[in-house]
Amino acid sequence: MNTPARNTGRKNGKPKLLTQIRQKMRTGNYSDKTIEAYTKWIKEYVVFNNYRHPAELEKENVERFLTYLAVKRNVSASTQNQALSALLYLYKNIVKREIGWLESIVRARRSKRIPVVFTKQEVREIFKHLSGVPKLVCSLLYGSGLRLGEALRLRIKDINFDSNQIIVREAKGNKDRITTLPQTIIPELKEHLNKVYLQHKEDLKKGKGRTKLPYALAKKYPNADKDFYWQYAFPADRFIKDKETGLVFRYHIHESTIQRKLKEAIKKAKINKPASSHTLRHSFATHLLENGYDIRTIQELLGHNSVKTTMIYTHIINQGSGVKSPLDS
Repeated sequence: MNTPARNTGRKNGKPKLLTQIRQKMRTGNYSDKTIEAYTKWIKEYVVFNNYRHPAELEKENVERFLTYLAVKRNVSASTQNQALSALLYLYKNIVKREIGWLESIVRARRSKRIPVVFTKQEVREIFKHLSGVPKLVCSLLYGSGLRLGEALRLRIKDINFDSNQIIVREAKGNKDRITTLPQTIIPELKEHLNKVYLQHKEDLKKGKGRTKLPYALAKKYPNADKDFYWQYAFPADRFIKDKETGLVFRYHIHESTIQRKLKEAIKKAKINKPASSHTLRHSFATHLLENGYDIRTIQELLGHNSVKTTMIYTHIINQGSGVKSPLDS
């Protein structure tokens, strides 16, 4: 007598499509954020095509979906490109079929926007209204040019006090880079990490204190997940359970925690700009340019693939600054 199969996330003996994609991308060392984004777009693509399997679809279906995103959903050029990258990954690595050149896509319009930037005085005013961990994290956004996710994913081992350096792992494009560690925050950061160390020791006493290691390091080094230097520099107050491994560990604090505190500080500083945590990174680059650092150095610190991306900050400090208004003539 055949018993009904349990819902194990498999179909016809094979993992379901999204499960296959997640497994393949993890073995390819893609970041969790990229995996989440790609699976989201692939799921939307399947739904758009009435739940037909991508293997049954052709490049015309891909073109219609991407055109729909641009015309009906009015997504940005970068969003449409991300969706395209997800589908290209799907067909190349999962379906195992080339879909050829996509010539009929209606491209989303790429807007040229100058980023919002704080003045140096505005930065000082904002930091007057920050304290504790939010202040430390924001100090790394402005003082090191980190993205918010990069700052929160920092491990203890990637902070080098002797060299005043921070190693940013798995940054955008899955690349590592080195940036500067502001000397002014070192005493406060060391004090914070000492508290993290004591908390970690207490966690170990309670039979916890493990962390989630990247890639297959947990198998290669079975006890490394207990080491202090692998812990997150900004751990969360609560433990979470990893769905795949069952590991109970402290993840890093949530991005919304920093975003909320920064938004409050900007409001208290009475700064009327549509700013966010990324504005601190933009300000880092702009103020380095104003201080005389060359564009190539700033490109490396920010982790930009092309110097053209970094050049946007030269527009901020150059446009209109050397022109005398006719009203002042």
